Amino acid sequence: MLLVGLTGGIGAGKSAVARRLVDRGAVLLDADRLAREVVAAGTPGFAEVVEAFGAGVVGSDGELDRPALGARVFGDEEARRRLEGIIHPRVRARTAELAAAAPAEAIVVNDVPLLVETGLTPSFHLVVVVEADAETRIGRLVGQRGMSHADATARIAAQADDARRRVAADVLIDNDVGLAELDARVDALWQARLRPYEENLRAGRAATGHREPHVVVPDPTWPAQAERSIARIRYALRTRLGREADVTHIGSTAVPGLPAKDLIDLMLAVDTLAEADALADALAAAGLPRRPGEWADNARGVPGETWPKRLHGSADPGRAVNLHVRVAGSPGWRFALLMRDHLRAVPQARDEYAAAKRIWVRDHPDVGGYAEAKEPWFDAEAVAANEWAERTGWQPG
Repeated sequence: MLLVGLTGGIGAGKSAVARRLVDRGAVLLDADRLAREVVAAGTPGFAEVVEAFGAGVVGSDGELDRPALGARVFGDEEARRRLEGIIHPRVRARTAELAAAAPAEAIVVNDVPLLVETGLTPSFHLVVVVEADAETRIGRLVGQRGMSHADATARIAAQADDARRRVAADVLIDNDVGLAELDARVDALWQARLRPYEENLRAGRAATGHREPHVVVPDPTWPAQAERSIARIRYALRTRLGREADVTHIGSTAVPGLPAKDLIDLMLAVDTLAEADALADALAAAGLPRRPGEWADNARGVPGETWPKRLHGSADPGRAVNLHVRVAGSPGWRFALLMRDHLRAVPQARDEYAAAKRIWVRDHPDVGGYAEAKEPWFDAEAVAANEWAERTGWQPG
């Protein structure tokens, strides 16, 4: 089962995206609808809201008077948080119940207007953000919902801004377009990413990567993409470890200005490989199944010696990730951190690595040949990085 978080600012057109996903076969969980259900007349949630805010928030029909309740909490931070404390836990519980009842092969889309604001993004395999410019949104709110221009502007200002939502977005759908074009964009997302992601997740396999090395120019969003994956890993392991999972961004995409394969390398530090094996199922459920085979790091500076590790890959065909699970303190763990920090600190070393990459790509059209060609450079880098560490007093972490 693939869990997708869908969000967007008020008036961005999130509901149109949700309807199209349902047309394609998604199971939709609408947080707004659930928020009404959990405080409907006769429910414990209703009683708690009335106790907190008084009988004045009850309408003539016996249900909550939502405009009156909205007016009561709008602009009052303490009151808003009190209301959220009543509604949000109940919505989360009901959401979990409905998701558990969905078919195993389902793509479950959670339509959550305040997904970013409530900090729930790591609980989803993928977050889709629908965006439109402010004037378009105001026009929709005035024309379709009957709001005044001032009210529409205030409602937009009360939510997370576009920049904050973009940081949380794995997929950004621009909805400054007509409905036909929007539907086409949603269909492409469904076909190219959501359906294959769900199939890979259910099969417990990583998405297929490129067979040939393909180095691209540095992407300034790589660190933010890595942070989203790190947050998901920590969320997935939150009940498995007696500590917060030690996950870090490593490899070329962690070095600003360095060309790299569009592959995010992460490292999870564990106490033992037995602990790594015990975490494998939780990582797979979070979208990072274990890659088959035996994996080991070369112990740089000790010819012929290797240090075993576990390797997981992303089931998401739209975001390649390798998660290296290494024993903390092992040579492989130390070198991954040392090389990253050395290349960050010494631009000349970074640029020499970039130049070498261009040669390897030119001379080795297959991934295996490219990886083998790198080995002598890595040995030399280990010497240079260790000398740098001694000069600077560098320590891992």
